[in-house]
Amino acid sequence: MPRYVAFLRGVSPMNARMPDLVRAFEAAGFTRVKTVISSGNVVFDHDGAPVDELERLAEQAMTDALGKTFGTTVRPVDHLRRIVDADHHTPFDPPAEAKRLITFLKRPHEEPVALPLKGEGAAICKLEGVEVYSHYLPNDKGPLFMTMLEKTFGKQITTRTVDTVRKCIKA
Repeated sequence: MPRYVAFLRGVSPMNARMPDLVRAFEAAGFTRVKTVISSGNVVFDHDGAPVDELERLAEQAMTDALGKTFGTTVRPVDHLRRIVDADHHTPFDPPAEAKRLITFLKRPHEEPVALPLKGEGAAICKLEGVEVYSHYLPNDKGPLFMTMLEKTFGKQITTRTVDTVRKCIKA
């Protein structure tokens, strides 16, 4: 049975308890449901459906069980493994202390984008299909790189570090 990861936007321990998310996903018919970190990463099995259908099912399940929903982007674990193994960041030579990021788009970005874009210790390096590869240097100003990503690709995006994606793959 295929394994998937649902990346949820805006989830924190303050606005959603992880056991409640697990119960919501199980009620929707997903199996082997597990949360990874408390920031909206739900790993599950499903006998297969297009990701947009899985996203719709997950969002409806959250609405039914929690009375609210979070924007949901689903990717098959096999796809995540391939993109992490491809190491899209290395050709752009990020500093050793940089956090490597993958931003997940809901659908392919249709407008031309001149990459790389750089600023405030961050770089948006590559767009491939429905994933964007970037990196940033942690600083005391906060996640300014998110403003760059949202300005370029819109607000309906979900960004995770490569380390978090790896944890989801292993879950």
